[in-house]
Amino acid sequence: MRKLLSCCCLLWLSNFVYADEGMWLFNALPKEKLLTTYQFEATDDWARHVMLSSVRFNSGGSASFISSNGLVLTNHHVAAETLYKLSTETNNIASEGYLAKSPDDELPAPDLELNQLVSIEDVTERINASVTPGMSAADASKSRQAAMAKVEQESKEATGLRSDVVTLYGGGRYHLYRYKQYTDVRLVWAPEAKTAFFGGDADNFEYPRYCLDVTIFRVYENGKPAEVEHYLKVNPGGAMYGDLVFVSGNPGRTQRILTTAALEYQRDSRMPRVLDLLRRKEILMQQYALGGPEQARRGQDELFGIQNSRKAYTGMLAGLQDPTFLHTQRELERQLRIEASDNSPWEIISNVQQQRVQLIDRASTLRSHVYSIAEDLVLMGAEDQKPSTERLREFRDSNRESLEQELFSPAPMYDDLERVQLADELARFVELRGGNDTLVARVLAGQGPRERAASLIKDTTLFEVAARKKLAAGGASMIASSTDPLIVLARMLETEYREVRELTEQLDEQERQAYAKITELKFQAQGDSVYPDATFTLRLAFGVVKGYEEDGTSIPSNTTMGGAFDHETAHGQEKDWTLPTSWHKAKNAIDSTTPFNFVCTADIIGGNSGSPVVDREGNLVGIIFDGNIQSLTADFYHSEVQGRAVAVHIAAVLEALDQVYGAKSLKEQIGK
Repeated sequence: MRKLLSCCCLLWLSNFVYADEGMWLFNALPKEKLLTTYQFEATDDWARHVMLSSVRFNSGGSASFISSNGLVLTNHHVAAETLYKLSTETNNIASEGYLAKSPDDELPAPDLELNQLVSIEDVTERINASVTPGMSAADASKSRQAAMAKVEQESKEATGLRSDVVTLYGGGRYHLYRYKQYTDVRLVWAPEAKTAFFGGDADNFEYPRYCLDVTIFRVYENGKPAEVEHYLKVNPGGAMYGDLVFVSGNPGRTQRILTTAALEYQRDSRMPRVLDLLRRKEILMQQYALGGPEQARRGQDELFGIQNSRKAYTGMLAGLQDPTFLHTQRELERQLRIEASDNSPWEIISNVQQQRVQLIDRASTLRSHVYSIAEDLVLMGAEDQKPSTERLREFRDSNRESLEQELFSPAPMYDDLERVQLADELARFVELRGGNDTLVARVLAGQGPRERAASLIKDTTLFEVAARKKLAAGGASMIASSTDPLIVLARMLETEYREVRELTEQLDEQERQAYAKITELKFQAQGDSVYPDATFTLRLAFGVVKGYEEDGTSIPSNTTMGGAFDHETAHGQEKDWTLPTSWHKAKNAIDSTTPFNFVCTADIIGGNSGSPVVDREGNLVGIIFDGNIQSLTADFYHSEVQGRAVAVHIAAVLEALDQVYGAKSLKEQIGK
């Protein structure tokens, strides 16, 4: 009877899995599915080459090696944080673009770290052995975290590689990912923002698109361009209609494993609050930009990120608010629970959601860059007194290099921007906790949020890298005696921060154990066709290049470079639809039929930005930069009826380098 129910459950579940769904682990690719559906054999050599040619940006996003001398291709919007850090009031690289005429002109990125995944090891048994029956959630969480830290440190000491234990299937599996780190990264070329983000916020998550959303860096080792063994060669013809293509990147976070109770928490509590916060921050940054051209420049990267997130979360929430989706999920869950002899995992998860609601508005940190530095220094001083295995994860020895690279970054911070952001955070802190709250009174110190923020920013020394390094070197004693106002504030909030974090981690541990049991049930029903939720680690997705129907109109699979000029004309050359001068000068030289952007059915999400799109031979045919509006439900489910991944066609990159930017030397290095 049990076997019959499993078969029925498998058939039911399969009705809701699309052909091209999945963000697959490189050590567990759906080889049989690819062979039977697309007659493609994903050999181990092919997969390893694609894996080693792929790169992750520590700032968020994906990329790929595209030459033997260390060239790295990603999106302009993935590179934007670095482009803004390299920009000045008189040399706005983020807006006007950049081209290094020689290797000496390649600009060092101030705090960029690129990670190349080189190996994956299953350490599930070892991590799970650290948690014994009868342990409380608090003890289990600490024991599991200690085991993960020990595995990471042993791996780093043995290999010299960055080593991260990655939680998969909500806690059903644990894999050790080892990365080669590149910290000497230099900017080679970036186009103007007008072409990289052509159409602005209005066209964001829309299609058809006409964006050259690409940037090229180079990684260095020992002061010289790195010699890279695995890199992507180029198919200059790029992706064509009907082609099978693969996306190798680092999707951020999906939540497809969630039970209906957890989905309802996201729909009714968490996501509406996130959206309210994003709308608030968007207005704040728009007001700041009205201060003048320099304020607009300083805040542009932050504003873009907020607007992008706001639009993405709007689409995600719309998917959750569709009653059809929740109805389907309830039925899938009901079928799976029939299989379970124990329904407690679902009950535990439901109870956890109720506790999360009570924690959600308990503010314990302030979203400001310079305050975050103060918070990290205070936490680091205390954490460094403990053995590495007992520290908060980001302060473990295995993560020290990455932590210090970010903490001591020479990238500019602007006191007026920090003051505005901190004032708003303090005001929000009062709103969430109430003006009579004792901690609020201590934080404000008898001042209003604006006045308090002004005094904190005026008197802090943390804008100076040397001051940060001195505090870090002085350790717990120097940090405890520091009179820097932001350090004092971070010490004041430390107890609350730690309490909220500990409570959150206990809830996470309860969910982790519950989801591990649910995952085992799914493995029993579906075998290895179950892929894990995204975790900002390397995955392989696949799909077909094809258009779709929208409102009775056929949307083609690709646009053309000539179409960009038509799109500009159609919008009357409004601000967001104005191509840069370089494009107008080169208009007659550009082959107008060159494919520009294209769409495919591959399963992607935020974090995939910059991912290489490769063909059956593993050759580069495009670069992911967006999804269309119909794909924004991908946090919770994939649909290829209309949902599409949007990519820059490699032919457009080559044509632009040659005809628009006069970068023939750079073009000739790509794929070589």
